[in-house]
This record gives sequence, C-alpha cells and structure tokens, in this order.
Amino acid sequence: MKAASPFVANKMETRYVDNDEDNYSDASSSLAPNGSVVSTVPDRHGFLGGTQYLNESKHMISANKTIERERKWLNMTANWDKQMIRSFKKVQNRCRKGIPQSIRPRAWLYLTKANKLLDQKKNLYFKLCDQPGDRKWIEDIRKDLHRQFPYHEMFVDQDGTGQKELFNVLKAYTILNPVIGYCQAQAPIAAFLLMHMPAEQAFWCFVAICDDYLSDYYSPGMETLIRDGNILFALLKEREPKIYKLLKKQSIDPIMYMTEWFLCAFTRTLPWPTLLRFWDIFLFDGVKTFFKMGLIMIKISLPEKSYSDLKKRFPTMCETLEALRNPPLHMLEEERIIKKLILLDIPEDTFKYYHMQQTSLRRKTKETKKIRETDVF
Repeated sequence: MKAASPFVANKMETRYVDNDEDNYSDASSSLAPNGSVVSTVPDRHGFLGGTQYLNESKHMISANKTIERERKWLNMTANWDKQMIRSFKKVQNRCRKGIPQSIRPRAWLYLTKANKLLDQKKNLYFKLCDQPGDRKWIEDIRKDLHRQFPYHEMFVDQDGTGQKELFNVLKAYTILNPVIGYCQAQAPIAAFLLMHMPAEQAFWCFVAICDDYLSDYYSPGMETLIRDGNILFALLKEREPKIYKLLKKQSIDPIMYMTEWFLCAFTRTLPWPTLLRFWDIFLFDGVKTFFKMGLIMIKISLPEKSYSDLKKRFPTMCETLEALRNPPLHMLEEERIIKKLILLDIPEDTFKYYHMQQTSLRRKTKETKKIRETDVF
C-alpha cells in the first residue's frame, strides 16, 4: 500500500498448511523477470511462482494424525449445531490447531453458516449468474480479474475457468446486494475461497463474510473501517505505547497501513500456510482476529526496544510506512505467528469499550458538523 491506498484512491468512492511432501527439482522451474520462481509444475497449493510459491513442506503431520483429525472434523460437521452448543471450546481449539486441508471447504461452510444459505437459496447463485448485472460494476470487476493471485494455476489463464468463476461470484454479489455493489478489496477474498471450494459454495461463503463478518466494510465512506482503525490504534496505545508514540508523532493514521489488511482479510499480506491457519481461526472467532493480527504485524514491523531506537531506525513517515508495508517474512512463518495470535488475549470487554468510545466520538463529530452547517445558513 502506498501513501494513499489503491483501494481508497481508486475504488472506494465508486465503489499455507497442507502436508504433502511434494518436492520439485530446479529442472522444473525458471526465474521470472522480477526474480520470482516460475515453475512448470504447481506447488502443493497450486502456485506456479510468485512470493506464495513453496519449494517444500516445512511442517509435516503424519498420515495417521491427519486421518484422525479428518475423522474428528467429519463427526463434528455431521452434528454441527449440537457441537457448537455443547462443545464450543473444543471446536475453537480444533480450529486453532488447523483444519485438515481435505476438510477445510466443508468446515468453512459450517463456520460461516454458508451451508444454511446454500440450503435456503438453492440455485439462486446460478440465476444471479445468468443476469446481466450493472454495467459499472461489470467493468470494474473485469479490470481486476487478472490481478488476483496471477501465479496460481486457477487464475493464470485470462480465459480459464478460474477467472470466469471469479467474475461470476463477484457479479452475482453486486446483483444480490446492489447497495454495496463491488469493491476492489473483495476480489482477493472471492478468489481465495474459489481455490478451496466449488463456485456456488464459494459464493455463499463470500456473502456470509461480506455481510456478516465484514459488515459495512465495503460501504461508501469507509466509516466502519475508519472506526476499526481507530480501535486498533487505541489497542496499540495500550499494548505498545512506544510504537503508538512514533506513529502519533509522524501523523500516521491507521487507515494508511491497515486498509489492505482488514479489507482483504489478510489475503494479500500473510504467507500461504499462515493465511490458511489464520482463516481457520478468523472464521471461528470473527473480526476481532483482525485486531490481534494487526497488533502482531505492527510489532514485528517496528521491532525496537526503546522509543529512541525507533526514532533512529524509522526517522520519518516514509521509513515507517515502508516497514509496515513489508514485514519480515521469516517473522510471519506459520507456527511462530499462529502461536502469537492464540496467546494474544484481548478481553471482549476491551473491544466493547473501544467500540462504544469510537461510536460516541463519531456521533459527536457528526453533530458538530451539522451545527456548523446550520450556522452557515
């Protein structure tokens, strides 16, 4: 994200673990002009190159352990509603351990309650696909199709099934929810879901995430995103006062570095194995997971022990924003970051307090603005 987010500047106004042991030799790969590995054989996640490409598995779980976890998840989803009532903590713990790759599509459907939407609105997705849609949204969607995971085997071909399905999912949503329509930041989320499940299932998961988990994030004005950015900043002041002081002194507003994180649900930020584990937790715990990951991202991007050290290493806004845009990849490694995410405890009362605080400030600001407008006349 540059000084002005591409989502803010261009669109808002218009509005990794699988445990196969696949290893590929150098003979099956080459270098792209930007230095990324481009393979003629996809890695175990379907990537042909780019920063998400993985040469080999770093974390392997035995076949017996994988089968055991799969069996437990199949049993849970067979009696999902009862499990969520009687064994809520058990389900949470299993999400934190990581959902088996083979079960992930089914588990995500149940976690988002998209399975119920799928049952209640049978064939609606295909009917929406058959409709022409609003020309303005159609043009915006088409411009963004090739930008979503361009090194993944699903989306590498402009005329391939992946880009066609992505177009249909995004178009169908604009018809289902014309008030929101389309936002550029929705595209990587839809593409991410399509990598894991059939288009109809991906669509209803997408609807659940946009309308429930990220409610109002894609509305004009970005009021909800700005509010949550301010909540993140308040949490930073509480947890990391030195970093907070630096950002405050340099007039770096949260919207300048957390927009892509929150709007794209970290799909453009985290390494693939970490992203998969993050989503397993996010779809259970909800958007508060964003704040926890946001705090972790800021901490590892600006890792100094004292305020004077921070000032020396990040003397201006330019250096600070560059660091926040490019966190060290080795610090985002799956086991390391997921452990930090689970251990970071932010009480629900704290979220409620800052939410009420920001809502109150927002209301006062609007009332003050109305008074000033009245005085003009």
